[in-house]
Amino acid sequence: MKKILILLLSVIFIISFSLVGVVGCKEEAAEEEVVAEEEEVAEEEEVVAEEEEEEVAVTGSVGIVLPTKDEPRWIQDETRFNDALSAAGYDVQILFSEASSAKEKENVEALITSGVQVLIICPQDSTAAAASAEAARDAGVKVISYDRLITDTDAVDYYVTFDSVSVGAAQAQYLVDKATGTGNPLYLYAGAATDNNAFIFFQGGWNVLQPLIADGTFVIKNSSEAVAVQDTQLDATADHETIGAIIGQITTNWDFDDAKSLAEANLTVAGAADKGDVFILAPNDGTARAIADAFAADSDVTSYVVSGQDAEIPSVQYIIDGKQSMTVLKDVRTLVADAIAAAIAYLTGGAPEETTTYNNGVIDVPCKPSVVVTVDQSNVQEALIDSGYYEASEFTGLD
Repeated sequence: MKKILILLLSVIFIISFSLVGVVGCKEEAAEEEVVAEEEEVAEEEEVVAEEEEEEVAVTGSVGIVLPTKDEPRWIQDETRFNDALSAAGYDVQILFSEASSAKEKENVEALITSGVQVLIICPQDSTAAAASAEAARDAGVKVISYDRLITDTDAVDYYVTFDSVSVGAAQAQYLVDKATGTGNPLYLYAGAATDNNAFIFFQGGWNVLQPLIADGTFVIKNSSEAVAVQDTQLDATADHETIGAIIGQITTNWDFDDAKSLAEANLTVAGAADKGDVFILAPNDGTARAIADAFAADSDVTSYVVSGQDAEIPSVQYIIDGKQSMTVLKDVRTLVADAIAAAIAYLTGGAPEETTTYNNGVIDVPCKPSVVVTVDQSNVQEALIDSGYYEASEFTGLD
């Protein structure tokens, strides 16, 4: 009996010891699991903190001033700037100058007061905007001249634009490619005399057309100033006064109504012999549609080839319908992206990429021009729809 009791006590002791070991292992494993979880949480919190630190480091405020809400181009720019900058986590304020240099200056002052660090401005008047650029610089704000160059000041840090000379050249080359024979009536139109880009566009177009004007392929019908220099290539900087005199006769002021009135006035004084199959250098899409409407309404005009730029939705529809010949696509997505990249470079203490410079009358302003694409009926689907620039539903008559 005693032996049996001793045996039972031994078994109980062994079982108890085993249970203690198991519990101890479980407790140790549990403790290790808790420690691992705590370390994982700590690591995640560290990563979040680092991400938050990085986010704070690149956050900044960008102010943008665009010329007008009356042209589709600038409404498109507004949308793309808002979407892209907001998605990237930046504060953005966009104001419109309402075609007024005074309003533009007021806008810039308001943005400076609000604390923007970078100013992106498309000047209404290239020279008048110099004062606004200088005010921004004096406040420590980086100034990016957008699409149009601010002139006569050293307060411009960077210029975001398409190759304006190439735009004018593409417009003119389209006219050249469609011309046959000699004596083709040529009507010239330009942007505003207050916009430096108007001079550069005209330079690009003129220097393609000029040899064919000199050899008689084209005959200028609406500018005595242009006729006077038809044997000469022109430069927007060196020949600014000469181009200015021509623009004084053919300016549309970038305005639909001004363009139509000028075209109608030109056609009123032109004889039937100065019409027929005509060629028209129009500076942008809004003016192209207005000028096209005027020429289409003249019974002495048999046909016309008219240029444009910006690929505005109404002009794309005009191209599809055969009422406008071509446009130069300046992919605003690219231009907006370039402007944003430049702004972020400044906000993060760097400098934007530079491939060339544009002289603004005082300094050579750093720039990296974006490429342009000629669009007509033959490639409108590929260039504008297949590329995702527009939805096909925006138009009628597409194949």
